[in-house]
Amino acid sequence: MTSNGWDVIVVGAGSAGAALAARSAEKGKRVLLLEAGPDYRSAEMHEAWRSPNPAVALMDPTAAAHVVWMGLNSSRTEKQQQAPYWRGRGVGGSSSVNGQIAIRPPMEDFEEWARLGCTGWSPDDVLPYFAKLEDDEDFGDQPYHGRGGPTPIYRMPQDQWGGVDAGLSRAALAAGFEWAADVNAPHATGVSPYPINSRHGRRVTVNDGYLETARDLGNLCIRGDALVDRVVFEGSRAVGVRVVVDGTARTEYADTVVLSAGAIHSPAILLRSGVGPAADLRSLGVDVRADLPVGRGLQDHPMAMVALPITEEAAIKTPHDRHTNVCVRWTSGPDAPAHDLMFVSMNMSVLAMATAGTSARSGAFGVWLNQACSRGVLTLTSTDPADQPLVHERMLSDERDLSRLRTGVRTLVELARSDAAASIIEGSIERENEALFAVLDDDSELDDHLLATVADAQHGTSTCRMGDPGDADTVVDPSCRVLGLEGLRVIDASIFPSVTRANTNLTAIMVGELMADRLD
Repeated sequence: MTSNGWDVIVVGAGSAGAALAARSAEKGKRVLLLEAGPDYRSAEMHEAWRSPNPAVALMDPTAAAHVVWMGLNSSRTEKQQQAPYWRGRGVGGSSSVNGQIAIRPPMEDFEEWARLGCTGWSPDDVLPYFAKLEDDEDFGDQPYHGRGGPTPIYRMPQDQWGGVDAGLSRAALAAGFEWAADVNAPHATGVSPYPINSRHGRRVTVNDGYLETARDLGNLCIRGDALVDRVVFEGSRAVGVRVVVDGTARTEYADTVVLSAGAIHSPAILLRSGVGPAADLRSLGVDVRADLPVGRGLQDHPMAMVALPITEEAAIKTPHDRHTNVCVRWTSGPDAPAHDLMFVSMNMSVLAMATAGTSARSGAFGVWLNQACSRGVLTLTSTDPADQPLVHERMLSDERDLSRLRTGVRTLVELARSDAAASIIEGSIERENEALFAVLDDDSELDDHLLATVADAQHGTSTCRMGDPGDADTVVDPSCRVLGLEGLRVIDASIFPSVTRANTNLTAIMVGELMADRLD
């Protein structure tokens, strides 16, 4: 350790934090990795979380209790009440509890990041790190892919797809969407198999891929059940963190403090540390250290569904049948941003998730808005680190999002009603979706329906936005340094300027990989 303690303290052992900590330790830095949830070896992970179908674990209270943040809620829209917002807790973070989707954003996202002043985050900058993190079974020899990295990339063969997977693929291809065998190719669009971070049918987390092999390094210390209260400063410089272990608070010191606690808990730590909107902080009695828009840019992917009464042949056969294998990335119109919508297959509905292996037969086609304009808000309810923040996603609060999601829902209904999907349907789609079909042709009524029913994809981002330091929305600069402060960085999905046009896990890992090379 240096005279100040550690070289680097990383707060959060999730997708970005695990990659950052392991790679930094490999480079010789003395790293303390603090995780609010449990620390455990790969072999100790609850077996339910290894299943190809995350519903197996989510329906098992013994599996979810220790690795999911309990008491964390969010309202999805301004017309919805607060409801649970699933986030991973413990080593591996949300990579331990998500849908195992290893999809990259299209490179247009990073072109946009560069336009927003995020120097060093262009497609040419990030592609090497996407390649570095992966071990792609099918396309690893392509120049924009990789082999031998910590994250396996697997695609389910078509003869093992679920019935709804096959139905969505047939319907979309018949409607004129193109086939794209590799959705992770830089500008891919159309019908694609989902890339999955699994090996031999078992989930591989960042705890497995990064931390398990790094634990033998003498300069990496991992501490679980360590709840970080706040960052400790001397003047404008971060010098450590106040952390609570077994009810006792202590301070750990480092030359550099990195918050990698995710889009919910990184901003919460900043707010408790006096970094955030001044009026909010003063209302809680927190001294203002830096007046920045922390918590003000929250985004997720709003998602609507068309329920499908499916045939016995199309239904899942065992609880471990994979819940989704197919996506369709597309652009909603000539004036829309590229790849702004995504169709997804769901081989089972929520009902069938709870009753897999019984007579329940219900799947769904889903559509989510890949690129959103609406922004949500995260605030503290108290300064107690054990209290969860208050989250209002405010999805669809921007008319542009409603307009494009209307297009997506109507197109989704056409696919569900098409001849190409008919072979998996048994029963009336209209009866199954009575409330939706009653308002489908009226924009205003459909908007009300979507605001009342839309879900999110658990892809929270952008609560500590990266950008040009002169931009009023910016919290961290392109080196992930918190504006106006020294020795403090945020490195996780909270820094994304906007939610990526893809599931967020792979991009969060990439951020950890890239920034491990850029830390001073």
